[in-house]
Amino acid sequence: MEILKDITIILLTIVVIGKGATWLVDAAIRVANRLGVSELVIGLTIVAFGTSAPEFGVTILAAFRGMSDISVGNIVGSNIFNLGFILGGTAIIHSLKTNKTIIQRDGFFLLFGAILLVGFLWNLSLNRTEGIILFVLLIVYLSYLYFKREPAGVEVTIGKFRWQDPMLLLLGMGMVLGGSHFLVISAVSLAKIMGVSEWVIGTTIVAAGTSAPEFATSLVAALRGRYGISVGNLIGSDIFNLFGVLGLAAILRNLPVDADARSNLILLTLMVILVLIFMRTGWVISRREGVVLVIIGLSRWIYTFW
Repeated sequence: MEILKDITIILLTIVVIGKGATWLVDAAIRVANRLGVSELVIGLTIVAFGTSAPEFGVTILAAFRGMSDISVGNIVGSNIFNLGFILGGTAIIHSLKTNKTIIQRDGFFLLFGAILLVGFLWNLSLNRTEGIILFVLLIVYLSYLYFKREPAGVEVTIGKFRWQDPMLLLLGMGMVLGGSHFLVISAVSLAKIMGVSEWVIGTTIVAAGTSAPEFATSLVAALRGRYGISVGNLIGSDIFNLFGVLGLAAILRNLPVDADARSNLILLTLMVILVLIFMRTGWVISRREGVVLVIIGLSRWIYTFW
């Protein structure tokens, strides 16, 4: 009965977090537009943060509670989930076009971050200094995009400002943080009942839940024929998760992790390399390559629980 309650709470909080993140992003874009903020800045900040808002809420709250396996596992698992299930699944619906810029600029920066994280976490701990390095690198990356006036790999849809937008922004933020709070508590409870580690739950169930906005964005984009958006959104979200969210969490508190982190970090690095190869072959991620990514993602879940 207890396990059913935890699963129900997790599913409900995933819905609340996903809806809250949507309201947060939409309202923030309209408020920023009202204040005269450029679309580029909105894309680099609000949209980038918005797609990572669930990961941010769960990771920061878990770090504050001393649940570092949930905190780090959520980011690593979410990034693997994005590249495996979501990017691969979207490619199965329709092959995804890529370009030189997203590979050489965003893709290689993500690969650099994955390799850097392997080095930082090989001793099974992410300290404050390493967190500062990750966060500073994100600032450098965003600054480069800003001064080069290059797109951040995300789509910005500007709507008209509405009087209720400031309230909607605060409500969305509250839903993300409140949902994250109950998601972390239920995830830890579920881990204890199932007899698995917090790392396993964090890197699978919690990670899949916090990837809901990325999944929704990529699926809707594919169904609407906006196939190119999926690649940029997912790569950009992974960069923001790794450098921004995890970096900030480590700044707030040292994060010791389970020994399983090493194998997952190596898998994340190899998946980034594989995605870059797929992106470069014919400048497209084909349906067949999408199937390969989904199989890798599914195999990782089976192996992790096993």
